[in-house]
Amino acid sequence: MGWRDLKDFLMPRIVIVGLGPGDDSLITVGTLAVINRIPVRYLRTGQHPSAHVVPNATTFDHIYEGAPSFEDVYATIATELIAAAHQHDEVLYAVPGSPLVLERTVAHLRAQTDVEVELHAAISFLDDVWRILNIDPFEAGVRLIDGHVFTEAAAGVTGPMLVAHTHANWVLSDIKLSVDDPDPTTPVILLHHVGLPDQRIENTTWAEMDRVLDADHLTSLYIPSLGTPVAAELVRFHQLARTLRDQCPWDMEQTHHSLVSYLLEETYEVVDAIEKLNVDDPSTDDDLIEELGDLLYQVEFHAAIAEEQGRFTMADVARTVHDKLVSRHPHVFGDVEVNSSSDVESNWEEIKRKEKPHRTGIFDGVVLGAPSLQLAVKMQSRAAKVGFDWPDVNGPLAKISEEAGEVRDALMTGDPEATMTEMGDLLFAVVNVARHLDIDPESALRTAVNKFRSRVESVEKLATEQGLTMKEMTLEQLDTLWEVVKQHPTH
Repeated sequence: MGWRDLKDFLMPRIVIVGLGPGDDSLITVGTLAVINRIPVRYLRTGQHPSAHVVPNATTFDHIYEGAPSFEDVYATIATELIAAAHQHDEVLYAVPGSPLVLERTVAHLRAQTDVEVELHAAISFLDDVWRILNIDPFEAGVRLIDGHVFTEAAAGVTGPMLVAHTHANWVLSDIKLSVDDPDPTTPVILLHHVGLPDQRIENTTWAEMDRVLDADHLTSLYIPSLGTPVAAELVRFHQLARTLRDQCPWDMEQTHHSLVSYLLEETYEVVDAIEKLNVDDPSTDDDLIEELGDLLYQVEFHAAIAEEQGRFTMADVARTVHDKLVSRHPHVFGDVEVNSSSDVESNWEEIKRKEKPHRTGIFDGVVLGAPSLQLAVKMQSRAAKVGFDWPDVNGPLAKISEEAGEVRDALMTGDPEATMTEMGDLLFAVVNVARHLDIDPESALRTAVNKFRSRVESVEKLATEQGLTMKEMTLEQLDTLWEVVKQHPTH
């Protein structure tokens, strides 16, 4: 049997070596010998300080830029390496650190049955980390966790933990966001470029971990102790939004603008669920839980789109509203004293003015896209703050009669545009009355609509009991049933 015949029986081989933590002096002699021996060479990434010791190598950096997720990156790299091994019989694959520590591509390759995988021991970043931290990881019981799956891997764990693959500030933000009600002063340590000339060891806090430095692929996070376990449910939900955005054709097509109608629809469905709440029936909470979840998903969806674009993350959303609420509640988090809810509102508006000094006009900041009733209340309230308002409710009450007369006059002209204008004035006057009575017109109208619906349904039921349908009945007959229904205490 000749060499060519023997070759047919040999399985393609991928030889994997590690380039250590970044210092060329820590690369083993055996690793250098393997690199020199195998001419077909691949690097997981060229963005490693010791990548230069693998000359004429093909890198997989381009895959990181185009793949929708890190799991896709790892799977694609493994697929391409296997194809190369079948083509060249033997290839070299060099990875940062050690191929046996947190190397998902190696895990993918070892799971294959159509190639032989040969691993060479290497020094990982861990040895320098334990030296810097001055701890024995076994005695301290340190758990090693991949930052990409922190929420799942760290669920229920309180520490100590060494979190690797914290290669970007958004990864650190996600880790920070994964804990419910954390102590913001919880100490953590950022280990950046350990063992290299530009090494940085930053002792910081949970609240500041994503603001201290620009994280990269040589950044890790050490958590000595975590008082509050990771919020697994919120993290799973956050990851779900990302997965759907990556893999669902409909989700992938959406934009901030295309989601506006869904955001409004989900908001109204929350309102509907609130209207149906019954303090004596806990089961009515189920609808509210479901609708609040749908609304929360809209927030997550927008954050996922923005994260994909590199603009902001869910952590930025949570941090911004948290900091704003703290700032606007100085009577809770500061030394300001208040005596009533009106004092709170006054302080809130004053703080808003200081935060947004560019808003100088009476109506600056009013959301013009708001529902009309809400917009009318807002506009009237802004005008009232500068003294442009009726002194009491009698003024707007009289205005209703005046505007009703103008609607009748417009009807007489037969001009539909004028009629619509006068109808708007009448509605505006009604809103003004509600505002003076401190009644939310939206809630008042919704109550009236629900009452109308209930009464009409009861009229329909009575008609059916009499063997009639509403369409067959005269207005006088319907009015008689209406009066019967009105006498019922629940209507």
